[in-house]
Amino acid sequence: MVLARKQKDALSSDPATLMTALHIGASSVSCIIAEREEDGTLTPIDFLEQPAPLAQDVFGGNEVSNATTERIVSIIRGYQQILEEMGADPHNLTRAVATNVLHEASNHETVLNRIRIACGVPVSMIDDGEMTRLIYLKTRRRIHHLPAMSQRTALVVHVGPGNTRALLFEEGLITRYTSYRMGTHRTAEAVEASQAEGPSFLRVIREHASGNLAQLRFDYSDVSIDGIIMIGYEIQSIAAHLTKNNEACTIKDFRKFTSETASLSDLDAVKRFQIDYQTAEGLIPSLQINLSIAEILSLKEVHIPTSEYEQGLLSDLLASRELSGSFAIEVLRSARILAEKFQSDAQHGEHVGKLCEHFLENLQDLHQLTDHDALLLQVAAILHEVGTYVSPRAHHKHSEYIILNSEIFGLDRVDVTIVALVSRYHRHSGPRMDHPSYAALSVENRIRVSKLAAILRVADALERTHAQRIEKIEISRTKNQLKIRLPGLEDAAVERLAMDSKGDLFEKVFGLHVVIEEEN
Repeated sequence: MVLARKQKDALSSDPATLMTALHIGASSVSCIIAEREEDGTLTPIDFLEQPAPLAQDVFGGNEVSNATTERIVSIIRGYQQILEEMGADPHNLTRAVATNVLHEASNHETVLNRIRIACGVPVSMIDDGEMTRLIYLKTRRRIHHLPAMSQRTALVVHVGPGNTRALLFEEGLITRYTSYRMGTHRTAEAVEASQAEGPSFLRVIREHASGNLAQLRFDYSDVSIDGIIMIGYEIQSIAAHLTKNNEACTIKDFRKFTSETASLSDLDAVKRFQIDYQTAEGLIPSLQINLSIAEILSLKEVHIPTSEYEQGLLSDLLASRELSGSFAIEVLRSARILAEKFQSDAQHGEHVGKLCEHFLENLQDLHQLTDHDALLLQVAAILHEVGTYVSPRAHHKHSEYIILNSEIFGLDRVDVTIVALVSRYHRHSGPRMDHPSYAALSVENRIRVSKLAAILRVADALERTHAQRIEKIEISRTKNQLKIRLPGLEDAAVERLAMDSKGDLFEKVFGLHVVIEEEN
């Protein structure tokens, strides 16, 4: 069945202003059609959703069946027909993504190729970086509606189909992020063979999740959590039965509801909660995992948003990908935590970042980089010397390795790869096609790496002494040169020597020889 929420007359909308997001989820395929207003806001027109047992296939048999693949294709074609009737291009969707659960399927590439061939739509998989961004956006809205929570220590828990993520907010800012291999559909398939029912089924789920629950309890044993916000597809689908007017649900009521729901058959759950069978299969694991988390943390109540999870997810997918404002602050906070972990010179990294910012602002017409690129450059400036923790020798290579094998909150794997490579290229060799991570990037991203690394090398040369000597920079350009003046610095011999070895990439990328002018 297709569910639609019409918020305005779709046929009266200008196709040129329509934006569409398609999400192939763990248990359904959904689509939102929205209109971008003159002020940039989005007004939803239609929300469409149909069930498809993708997660059941993946966690039950390690691959997506042909039947499920063809069902997904059929659903997308149906959505495309609706788009065509509205005058929109059915093949040019604003965003088309698939749950990261699909990545665990041995035939995920075959499935994505089939969708592209049959529907003419390229679909990308959401990775952990983007998923944390989406959770963050949803969480910020929730904390905004709970003013008291923004001044306290709140844990946000997202029990997804394959993994559970936890974000710790202290006074409205993220101070910790953890992830666990414990999800609704992963758990449902793992415990299915037990054939347990009712209270016995709840015990089996708790026992199966015990290792991850113990780790979560240890990870947050050093903080006093004042409140917990639980989000996720299944739990939000029945939130209205647990809470009223967005009020908190006591653990006692939560435990009673979970016990009662565990006694229902899937058919009874479908009828009572007006959900599909795929959601019903993941409901009990979702309730028990969320309840267990609240219990091990000794909390007395939980907050569960009553908003529609999937519709909110799709709306966030349509939001600009540019990371700005408070989210960018959280990304940089995560980078600084990683730099501190590997004992990197914080003052040096921050100063290099400021110098990079100066070049970005004054050379916009030359580099034409985006705000998102600027954020990645700031992260690279903070982290470019973390490799010295391993050894000062070849530390640029060690920096690449450490960053590639680390999580930076809010950045997807392409972003992290770009940061790692830009950090590697802050010294010695520039980008080369015999560097595997660089060669694996698209042409567009390789160009981004080259531009960002070129700027980082110039900034790092000006901070060669690690003493933050450069307080002011004046930049001018001729046809073949980028001229830099350093007012107040009497002797720039060290910086000039460093620029001789590091300014080469800037000249290769931008065609300008970097010169540090003498002070009169």
